[in-house]
Formats: sequence, C-alpha cells, structure tokens
Amino acid sequence: MDTMIGVIGGSGIYEIDGLEEAVWRDVDSPWGTPSDQVLTGTLDGVRMAFLPRHGRGHVHSPTSVPYRANIDALKRLGVTDVISVSACGSFREEMAPGDFVVVDQFIDRTFAREKSFFGTGCVAHVSVAHPTCPRLGAACHQAGQAAGITIHQGGTYLAMEGPQFSTLAESKMYREHWGADVIGMTNMPEAKLAREAELCYASIAMVTDYDSWHPDHGEVDVNDIIRTLMGNAEKGREMIRGLPARLGAERAPCPHGCDRALEYAILTAPDQRDPDLLARLDAVAGRVLGAAG
Repeated sequence: MDTMIGVIGGSGIYEIDGLEEAVWRDVDSPWGTPSDQVLTGTLDGVRMAFLPRHGRGHVHSPTSVPYRANIDALKRLGVTDVISVSACGSFREEMAPGDFVVVDQFIDRTFAREKSFFGTGCVAHVSVAHPTCPRLGAACHQAGQAAGITIHQGGTYLAMEGPQFSTLAESKMYREHWGADVIGMTNMPEAKLAREAELCYASIAMVTDYDSWHPDHGEVDVNDIIRTLMGNAEKGREMIRGLPARLGAERAPCPHGCDRALEYAILTAPDQRDPDLLARLDAVAGRVLGAAG
C-alpha cells in the first residue's frame, strides 16, 4: 500500500507549502459537505492531502465542523495517515506558548457533536484506549525536533465544546484534579472517527496560551493568541515538510493495529444491517463490510 498523508489544519494553518501538482478538489461524502475542498499533491514523492478544519477564512466553529464528512472525505481519497494540527491552551508551565505537544490521550467533554459513523442498523464499538498512533506520533516528534521546534512527547488533551474559553474554576479543575496537559475544542470526535475509519491518527497541539489558570498571565487574550498562532503556523508547516522522509512512500501495516480497528468491532448481524447505512459506510468500513458481505 502507498502512503498518503492527510493533514487536518487548525487555526492559522490553511495550506501546505511546497506541494507538487497541487490542486484543490471537491470530495462528495454521504456524511455531508466537508469543511472545504481538499488540497492534494505530492511532497518529496509522497502523496499528501490537506483539509482546513475550519474552512478557508475560518467559517466553521468547533461545534459546527463537519467531522464525519472530513474523515470520510480523506478516507475516500486514499489517506492512510492523518496528522491533526490544532491550537491549544496549556495547563503546564513547561508547555509554554510556542511549544508543540504530541498528544497521546484525550478527555472528551464535548456534547453537541455526532461522534460515530455507526448506529441503529449497524452497531460497532472500537477501542480508543490508546486513541493516537505511536508510530505516527513519533514521526511527528522527530520532524518537529529536526525543524527546531520545542516539542513535547506525550500529553493529555481535554476537548471542550466551546466556543467560549474556560472559566477560571474549570481551568483549575482540569489542571489540578483531572490531570489534563492541554485544552482545545476540535480533536474530538475527530480522533474517534479516525479510529472508526481505520486511519492512523496523530494529534499535534500548538500551544498559544496558558488558558486562565496561570497567575502571571491572566485570562485568555485573543490578540495574544493570534500573534502566537502566526508563529506556530510557520513552525507547523516546517514540521509537516519533514514527514514524508520519515514515513516513506511505501506503507506497511500499522504495528499498533490502527488500520484493523474494525476487525471485530461490528456487532449487528449481517441480515439485520440497514442497507442505507451500509451504503454510507462504503469508504469508512468497506474493508470489513465488503468481506462480511
């Protein structure tokens, strides 16, 4: 199988530099319209696809991002490895604004989003005990270090609904009692959907602020965030440029089983499955549903 890297760009990252034969493409999805067209091309001989999570011009709020359509669209294009790049606040002094964090755990506090491709007519339960791919995260960490970025390996991302930032009480609770390291609004249900789609997923959190807990920094200031975002965006693009060399054009099966997450996950008996839902699942779960059928 050929590697195809899919990058979901968060606030401040709306393109990838250096793509050869780059073209913006419409991708139809039975799960709705993706956030934007998808930019496809090659970088150092490796196929790549880029999708701006909020759309060019930042038109989608964290709640209204069409997460299912986005993941489905990338899978339809042949993406094998998804890199999520997003802005976040930090609960740790050592994870300072301008630093990057390779996230490996999540606490999901979102409540107004569709979180699964499956449901009545085709029930499935995938494991998200380890919701990111260690192989892919390690490649991002190495690429970040090579780009001169201060990048931390491992961290727990608390996903909040938004669009407002945290209260001081919430910020202290997440930091002191829940053990979260960073906070953002967009990695859930994205990570869960990537696992259902049997895609390797890595999350790179770009720190813009200290949320509201830090006694020396006060509440979140959007102007400060935007200034940090602009610096982080260039760092993020530099990290992305280093990924093809580390992942290679030829892709072996994932050693952690991300690409086989649905192997035993679907519980609904074949004769009880909803044909309409199965049709919508053709890209996400075609590997197992086709074999079952």
